[in-house]
Amino acid sequence: MKHRLQYYIKLLFACGLLVICASATAGAQQARLNLDSLKNLEAKASDSVEVTLDENTIKLASKFLSDKKIDEAEVKKLVQALKGVYVKSFQFEHSDAYTKEDVDQIRSQLTAPGWTRLVGVHSKRSDNVDVYMMHDGDNITGIAVIAASKRELLVVNIVGPIDLEKLIRLSGKLGIPDLDIDIIKKP
Repeated sequence: MKHRLQYYIKLLFACGLLVICASATAGAQQARLNLDSLKNLEAKASDSVEVTLDENTIKLASKFLSDKKIDEAEVKKLVQALKGVYVKSFQFEHSDAYTKEDVDQIRSQLTAPGWTRLVGVHSKRSDNVDVYMMHDGDNITGIAVIAASKRELLVVNIVGPIDLEKLIRLSGKLGIPDLDIDIIKKP
């Protein structure tokens, strides 16, 4: 009887641990967009690029960054917590090779709870850019960028905790664009 009770306690503990791990993974997965609807654009595009970096690939790649070089060490800290980076980019020879519905299938995912639109730039003559952030309280758990013009479409999805202050400090270094943002500390 005593062994059976210990067995059930261990089983209950294992189930509880499984539920905790699954809910943590589910939170990270909500920030990952389903980009499969863009597959049909590959045949229409003159050039297409797809980048898929899952958590294991990011950890492997971060091992090649030096802890001794300050810039590389900061990048390493920034990316080690990420769960994934996913990019789809298309260039087309002709205007209007993709439809508004193609982009709306991605945008519809960004109406889910937790996502907030930070930037929306729309023009009939040039590029349209939307930047979204997923957050859980004060923590950023994902970023999505959709940049669309008549002959180009770019979707970027970064999944995992993102420290904006670290990202801003790295701007202009190691190929990261200069964001030209000053960090203002709260008193």
